[in-house]
Parts: sequence; structure tokens; C-alpha cells
Amino acid sequence: MVRERDELCITVPSLFRCPISLDVMRSPVSLCTGVTYERSSIQYWLESGHDTCPATMQILSTKEFIPNLTLHRLISTWSRPLTLSEREVRVLIEKVGCKSESKTTVVDCLLKIAEFVSSREENRRFLARYGGFVDTIVGILRRNSVEIVVLESVVRVLDLILTENGVKEKLNSLIMKSNNNCLSSVLKVIHKGSLDSKIRSIKILDSISVDNESKRQLSETENLLSVLFDNLKTAEDENLDDAVLMILITLSAIRPVKTQLVKLGLVQVLSNTLWNPKSANQNIGKAIKLLSLMVTCREGRCAVSEEARCAAGIVERIMKVKKTAREDGMVVLWSMCCLYKDGRIKEAVVRSNGVTKMLLVMQSENEGIVRRMCGDLIKVLGKNNSGLGVYDSKTTHIMPY
Repeated sequence: MVRERDELCITVPSLFRCPISLDVMRSPVSLCTGVTYERSSIQYWLESGHDTCPATMQILSTKEFIPNLTLHRLISTWSRPLTLSEREVRVLIEKVGCKSESKTTVVDCLLKIAEFVSSREENRRFLARYGGFVDTIVGILRRNSVEIVVLESVVRVLDLILTENGVKEKLNSLIMKSNNNCLSSVLKVIHKGSLDSKIRSIKILDSISVDNESKRQLSETENLLSVLFDNLKTAEDENLDDAVLMILITLSAIRPVKTQLVKLGLVQVLSNTLWNPKSANQNIGKAIKLLSLMVTCREGRCAVSEEARCAAGIVERIMKVKKTAREDGMVVLWSMCCLYKDGRIKEAVVRSNGVTKMLLVMQSENEGIVRRMCGDLIKVLGKNNSGLGVYDSKTTHIMPY
């Protein structure tokens, strides 16, 4: 539990913050790279399939971590436990929900609530289950002409409790079934907010896209797709790229979304991601996943055909990405070369030493659809390559889906 501080504005030593969540660490653990993280944050990172250190992007020789007891003692000495009684919590929520309260008061209350929920896991559970809390916070998003600093504070609080049981479903019900002000308010933060607020806002929208109806409604929010695309096109932060790519993958389950993204120029931007040496490996994987979704529509295939370096980029990365991304990359190449017999893509893949790469992929795969797609590709590409005999494959009828 947490007792109320006399002062709200506190300078937190940077070493006490988790590089992933940016919150004060309660259970710091160190990876083999020497970088320390909050246990729950790094566990989620590793369980999501990553094999790199988030801060340094070094490949981890081991995914084991060691409790940083020295840092834990320092943080414990520095921090004073905060407690808020149920009455104090009720007062804060009432002030936040009161339309007559000043902007400064609302922001102060939200910051205090954010500090409370970020300090301990039990505090997050307490507020997430507190009757009317989520409704009150979301209610601010429904208001007209709310200042950006207030909206950013709301987004921070919602993101902090997002993983608690029932919160995503509650937010979906409150935001998707309300007037458009909620989505417009979140969009305002994505468009004009700080980097951290943009990322939190996108994560919230992605988390409430729980079914096709919510995805459709979200995708039809005015300017949302264009704002997301602009962030992807201009961002130089891998965490923002990661958040945008993730929500675009989610929304691309809706066919009109794919068409609109292609018209915005998504394929060209994804191609740049593939060829950018600074692109994080997880973002490369998400870019390839998006491309595999784009080639399921005619507009997407046309865009990929016109952007031949995109296919060459997949060939270049195919052995450097995770297994799931490799499968997605094979779907793109197989679809374009074997299913739709695109001459430009065949030439681009051959020029990129694609036949050799396909042989390497085959060697790394057991029997399965990826191996069969490789066989099909080698057969098709061999006809375009005078230096390679035709590869005999009887699997050209196999679809990747």
C-alpha cells in the first residue's frame, strides 16, 4: 500500500526506472548484457519471443536473469511507501470526474493516481476493480475541447491498468459504444502528444480492437489511419514504430484497411524499413507480417510489384529473422512468384541471390508448408536463372493459407 506524499513532483533517478516501462523498478533483474529491468517487463519481453536486450539490441546468449539486490536496496531506501485510503481515492476520482474542476486540479489528481498505480501491482488491481473508476477516467475523453495535457494524463493512467483483468473489455465497451469523442480524443494525443503518450495511446487502441466490429469502427475513425501512417513514416523511435506496426497488423484484418494503407504508400515505407540498417529485428518481423497481409489484396500485390526492392529486402532478411517472420516472408515471395507469377518480382528475387537463400531456408526447415513453398520457388526461379537447372517440384498446387 502507499501513503500520501507531501509533494507531487519528485525527481526519480534514471537508474531506478525500468528502460521498458519507465516506471520505478520494484523487482530489478539484470540480463547477461548487464542492463537491469523490472522483472515483469523483461519477462513479458522475452515471453513475446524476443531474443535481444531491449536497450542494446544485442542477441542474448542466455535468457536467464539475476536479481539486482544492490539496486533493489537503493530503491527501497530512496522510496517511501505511498498509501491512499479508500476515502482519499474516492476524493481523487470525484475531482477527476467533476467538470467544474480546473485543468490544473484534474491533471494533479491524475498524476497522483498514476503515481499510485505505478508504484505497486496491488494498487493497479485495487483501482482497476474500484467501482466507477474506469468509467470516470474514460468520461474525460468524451468531453469537448479537453486540453492535451489532461488527455495525456488520462492515457497514462489507462495504459498503467490496461493489463488488469477485465480492463480491456471494459474500455472496449466504454470507448467503442460511446460517441466519437473518445476516439477523437485518443487520436488527438497520437497526433499532438509526447512520444510516450503517442505510444501509450496506440497500445490502448490496439488492445481494445478485440473483434472485427471494433476493428472496423476503429479503422473508420476519421484520419486515424493517415495519422498512424504518418507516425510510421516519420518516426525515428523503434518503440513508436513497434506500436504502429502492431496496430496496423491488427486493423489489416479488415479488407478496406489494406486498400487504404496501400494507397497511403505503406508498401514503400515497409520496404524502407527492410533496408534500414537501424531497424530493430522485431520491427523487421512486423513489417514482413504486414507485407504478407498486403499481398492478399490486388492493390497490395500491384504495389509490391512496383516496389521490387521490397521483395529483394525480404530475401536479404529471410535468414536473419525469427521463424514466424521467415514464414511470412515466404508467403509474400511464394504468392508473388508462384501464385500470381509476377515477372518483376521473379527477376528481383533472382538478382538478390534468391535461389541460394531458398535452398538455405529449405535446409533449416523440417517437412512443412515453408519447405514446400521453397521448392516451388526454386522451380519457378530456376527457369529465370540460366545458371541453375530446373528444380523438380510437384507441390505447385499447395496454397500457403
